[in-house]
Amino acid sequence: MLIQFSVGNFRSFKERATLSMVAANTNARDPLINKNNTIIVNDDLTLLTSTAIYGANASGKSNIVRALAFMCQLVLSSAKESQAGEPLGAEPFRLSTETENEPSFFEVVFLIDSIQYRYGFEVNYKQVISEWLFSVPSIKEATLFVREADAIKPSPKFFKEGKGLEGKTRSNALFLSVVAQFNGEISTSILKWFRRIGIVSGLDDTSYRAYTIKQVIDGKYKDEIIQLVKSLDIDINDIEGMKVDKSQVQLPPGMPEDIRLIFLKSIQDKELLTVQTKHPKLNAKGEPVGSVVFDMDANESHGTQKAFYLAGPILDVLSRGKVLIIDEMEARLHPLVTRELIQLFNSIETNPKRAQLIFTTHDTNLLSNKLFRRDQIWFVEKDSFCASHLYSLAEIKIDDGRVRNDASYEDDYLKGRYGAIPFLGGIKKIMAEGSKDNAEE
Repeated sequence: MLIQFSVGNFRSFKERATLSMVAANTNARDPLINKNNTIIVNDDLTLLTSTAIYGANASGKSNIVRALAFMCQLVLSSAKESQAGEPLGAEPFRLSTETENEPSFFEVVFLIDSIQYRYGFEVNYKQVISEWLFSVPSIKEATLFVREADAIKPSPKFFKEGKGLEGKTRSNALFLSVVAQFNGEISTSILKWFRRIGIVSGLDDTSYRAYTIKQVIDGKYKDEIIQLVKSLDIDINDIEGMKVDKSQVQLPPGMPEDIRLIFLKSIQDKELLTVQTKHPKLNAKGEPVGSVVFDMDANESHGTQKAFYLAGPILDVLSRGKVLIIDEMEARLHPLVTRELIQLFNSIETNPKRAQLIFTTHDTNLLSNKLFRRDQIWFVEKDSFCASHLYSLAEIKIDDGRVRNDASYEDDYLKGRYGAIPFLGGIKKIMAEGSKDNAEE
């Protein structure tokens, strides 16, 4: 389970920002929301099942997702030989002389088998500057290893698996990843935890098309996928995934030979998949008399396609208690469909393994005390130096007091009481001046 994620000096985040999945000392108006939207780990720790992140365009919402994706990618690929000599590609906050040449900071706190870990690193474009791993096996935090550049110090008591591997770690490789390559027990379990984080772009959900189709073909979650798609008020009776014979691929007759050869070469080592949906055919009396087969990509709406493509990752995460991050979740989905997908996580009945969902959105219909606790709603806002800041609704003070749990979150947000909204005054001024100039001409 994810406890918190911190990032600093990365893209639009100049100062360190922390997204916490720890339930704050607050309660929802409806006791059922407290029960369904929280995960009681022990007497001292309660986590949240979901978190929504709001903010204006270009405020930095997506950079939270990019930061976590960067951390996951580096951890999972760092020790590979193919990465030798390759730049790490960290992007510092470039709008300040204080930070443009400083390393980017990443840290995550999480649980594996009831043991809490804190792992992080600082990297610049070329190399690892520092790295650390701590655990809390009981009450006091224990140091597993610390690293400053190439000086790596694994604990002989708590991280024996790292002994002797210090010299095998490149300057652009993470020590944790190297130890996992040598089958270290703790490091391997941590890499497995990172693999359990799914990151999805709501704007490019087609990249998960093949994953969901394979689940349908293999029979894994097929019934659940059909039920999920149908539950979103989509008139589909059945879904069939199938592999496409490459010899049957038809190309436009007028396609130039060089382009045709490039295309055929590009699909040579790929598995081509397609998916079809079945809809009921009705007579004049509205009685079913058969079915009609549609091609998902050619005949279904973008909303139906997205609901199907997301079904695979969502069901996998729910069934295995993993973490799912979706950027721009509401894109091409009806607000009620988006709400229904979120409710899958905010329910003990549909989320018994207590999976977690983090998503960015502009959909203010979701800003409701009937859906979220105050600590589940987060905002990203840029300051006058164009640096992003992250804060939760539970932290905001209005009229010398906290936001009430019966407040109208959507109305207050749109009125600017919580910040993190677009500033449109400049546009109005420009338009007004333009109208004045046109009138004078």
